[in-house]
Amino acid sequence: MKTIVFFLEEPSAQEMLEGILPRLLPEGFQFRCLVFRGKQDLERNLIRKLRSWQLRNSGFVVIRDQDSAECKAVKSKLVNLCREAGRKEALVRVACHELESFYLGDLAAVEKGLGLQSLSKRQEKRKFRSPDEVINPANELYKLTNNVYQKVAGSRAIAPYLNLEENRSQSFNVLISGIRKIAQSE
Repeated sequence: MKTIVFFLEEPSAQEMLEGILPRLLPEGFQFRCLVFRGKQDLERNLIRKLRSWQLRNSGFVVIRDQDSAECKAVKSKLVNLCREAGRKEALVRVACHELESFYLGDLAAVEKGLGLQSLSKRQEKRKFRSPDEVINPANELYKLTNNVYQKVAGSRAIAPYLNLEENRSQSFNVLISGIRKIAQSE
């Protein structure tokens, strides 16, 4: 049996993963989420946590929001931390700009998860065709849902409906592809 260990900066990312991983991972795979208290806590403790991980047959995925930083710099820093920990095989993924970009990339899932109407029709609007370009996706999601969306509860509600094959968020698609590769490498 193989375990994929996710290192996350926030609880909403765990909720999202718990909603998609049972549909994504093959039978026999387990996953664990280590949630940190923000990106600084993640970066400060990542090396120690990776080095001390003892469970055999484990793969590692680090997920962090880009926020206002430069995406390549964020990824490079995390990749270097993984290498320093002796886990150069760890997969690093950056949500451009925030996790909520994943949800803006599938407004049908937001509509179903939050029990709203007419959101999916907006998917063809310019800003929702490329949600990774939205500077503040969380704020956009709050406005779009009239403040119905809340980070943790919203992630829990939306994630089971996310389409794993068709999402307008490129960073979501890259994350899904990377997780699939880890699962296939076993």
